Amino acid sequence: MKEAMHYSKVKDAVRCDLCARRCMLNEGETGFCRVRVVKKGLLYTKVYGLIDGMASDPVEKKPLFHFAPGSNTFSISTSSCNFRCDFCLNYHSSHREVPVGEELAPTELVRLAIKNDCQGMTYTYTEPTIFFELAYDTARLANAEGLYNTFVTNGYMTTEAVDTIAPYLDAASVNFKGSANKEFYKKLMDVPKTEPIFTSMERMKEKGIFIEITNLIIPEVGDNQKDTRILAEWTVENLGPRTPFHFTSFAPTFKITNLPRTPASTLEKHINIARESGLEFVYSGNVPGHDYENTYCPNCGFKAVERYSVYLKSNNLREDGHCPKCSTDLGIAGIKWMKLGKGKSRFF
Repeated sequence: MKEAMHYSKVKDAVRCDLCARRCMLNEGETGFCRVRVVKKGLLYTKVYGLIDGMASDPVEKKPLFHFAPGSNTFSISTSSCNFRCDFCLNYHSSHREVPVGEELAPTELVRLAIKNDCQGMTYTYTEPTIFFELAYDTARLANAEGLYNTFVTNGYMTTEAVDTIAPYLDAASVNFKGSANKEFYKKLMDVPKTEPIFTSMERMKEKGIFIEITNLIIPEVGDNQKDTRILAEWTVENLGPRTPFHFTSFAPTFKITNLPRTPASTLEKHINIARESGLEFVYSGNVPGHDYENTYCPNCGFKAVERYSVYLKSNNLREDGHCPKCSTDLGIAGIKWMKLGKGKSRFF
């Protein structure tokens, strides 16, 4: 075990200051995340270097459509999470009671990324906040090697955590479910409040971290168009109208197997609401072949980037990330890692 970052001693207890739950723990107790424990008055992480999942992925899988398009990213995770989503796709890892995994040091992870021809590192699959120490140490090394770093996160972290990782974190894909409806988060995710997510995103923007938002739409229980409008309008006002916004389709999984997949027609309704609210780049997800997977120039309508599912088919952007037809800035970040031309997907 490794001593944890971001905790405070409060009288005879220890308060974890990493995630927004700020768990108060006594000697021998473990936090809600199951991976941070108090030993002899100090807080330790159980998952440092204990890799539960890793793979080389297209960055589009995160999904990050406007950050380093066409690049490959080396994705890693550890066990457990600070949410308890009843519909979690990675429940086999995120809901583990006891952490498991292969022991790998940050130097080895960066070496594997380079060996696998990846342009960056992504901390994902489960929640990177709960393996923050590993992500931080790896991100520093990756940055020194010229690789980018991205989080795929639920956003439920403290501003202290954001401030610490910010110098090395290039982008974040912040994943919402049910358009941030508070009752939905309490009932189906065991999350007491959603306000910290918005606070952390505001801090990310202040620190220059590029943000894309994903919103999972679940039929019947998480399909409220009013909530989507509220979330979209907040995004326009606080993060900007060019913030990429993804609506993803639900598939039955884990504890929710009695609901159908989200049809494309439902996603399209939410996409239209987001566009009406002022967002310029709105996408569909988990609907392979859908036209809203592509990036169109909002000025001239040119198809600048073509995708199929999480795979890039072609990147027609200029080298500066602008539209090749009318020169409109399409809000592309991570340009130095971007790959132009045809994608290398196994499907094309």
